[in-house]
Amino acid sequence: ARGFASFDWITKDSWTRRRRVVAKAEWRHGNRYHRFIVTTLPQGMSDPRHLYEQIYCARGDMENRIKECQMDLFSDRTSSHTIRANQLRLWFSAAAYVLLTALQRLALGQTSLETATCGTIRARLLKIATRVTLSVRRIVLSMPDMFPCQHEFALAHARLRRLRQAI
Repeated sequence: ARGFASFDWITKDSWTRRRRVVAKAEWRHGNRYHRFIVTTLPQGMSDPRHLYEQIYCARGDMENRIKECQMDLFSDRTSSHTIRANQLRLWFSAAAYVLLTALQRLALGQTSLETATCGTIRARLLKIATRVTLSVRRIVLSMPDMFPCQHEFALAHARLRRLRQAI
């Protein structure tokens, strides 16, 4: 069971005025869980459930995506001496994030990587020891026989080929 409420609150010492607080109370597995959010949005602007689930949780999800980009795609590496070099690194990280999330959305649905992070997709599908053979007409990629994500890779490749042919 879940319940949401909104009320005005003031602390004894640290706040100088009353503030709106949104509360979520939940009862799961015989335990009580509660969360409180302090907001500056006015009382009539949105109901407590909408404010918690659509605004607050979406903000937390976005913070997780930013952290994923920093940790998995190294967007926090801005150690170059010039701003332009750091900006270019950040653009590369952002482009990699867009490409990996597009790959996930378009080609990895209903696979074990459907909800994986960018770092997991990168480690399982892209960081593979592969022999590349170039000829006049084609490029041949030879992957190891014991590649653990062969099925996902082949499925993603087939889906991307079909998507390319549809365009």
